[in-house]
Amino acid sequence: MRTAARFAIILLAGLTALSPSVQAQSGPIGPQGSERVLFDAANRERAARRLPVLRWDAALARAARDHAFLMARMGAISHQFPGEPGLTSRLSQAGARFTLIAENVGDGESAQDLHEAWMKSPPHRSNLLDSKVDAIGIAAVERNGLLYAVEDFAHLAATLSLEEQERQVGALLAARGLRLLDTTGDVRRTCALDRGTAPGQRPKYLFRYLTAEIRELPDQLLAELRTGRYQSAAVGACDAAKDSGFSGYRIAVLLY
Repeated sequence: MRTAARFAIILLAGLTALSPSVQAQSGPIGPQGSERVLFDAANRERAARRLPVLRWDAALARAARDHAFLMARMGAISHQFPGEPGLTSRLSQAGARFTLIAENVGDGESAQDLHEAWMKSPPHRSNLLDSKVDAIGIAAVERNGLLYAVEDFAHLAATLSLEEQERQVGALLAARGLRLLDTTGDVRRTCALDRGTAPGQRPKYLFRYLTAEIRELPDQLLAELRTGRYQSAAVGACDAAKDSGFSGYRIAVLLY
């Protein structure tokens, strides 16, 4: 993963040095030039439909920038070139953590032309107006009078400590009248297991789950709580795999 990221940096440096006709539209400080035009246009479309506006994300922009430079160098449009990592890997290597991703790519004579073309294309329009995404990174690279642009969309996952995860889930359980037990260390060990519980734990019901949305309890757990058989609960969080960039929270809930 690190080797691929360094290769992308070397490739960009070489491209800038060897192809003076390839020009980026902005630096790392935020959207400018054509990127600002595309960013503002996307949020105008969303605001007009009462959709949440997208926030600019530097990691997504870095990934978009690498790919836009490569498209300009190749003189072609593609979501993935031979030897290039796929979208999931590119965003992950750039530092993004997400639960949903999408991408628009294209070329045109101007940013406005590109935006209008994307809005007329159902798949690209769907990405621009997806209510489930909350962040975007855009890159626009000019070569010989043609603009190569990339829009990377994501629903970004909040980075929460194990304690923060446990507090959030615990609050949801307490709101349903359950008394919270302080057995965090043992429950965390149970969370990390594939089956069963840590030694000494004998809950009436164990529910272990992986979720991208920690602010809601899973339907199966809610159904069990509605039986009214439980008075107390213990919550433990443990690390979920993040190698792919897709983020989730791994939680164990023990009911007594």
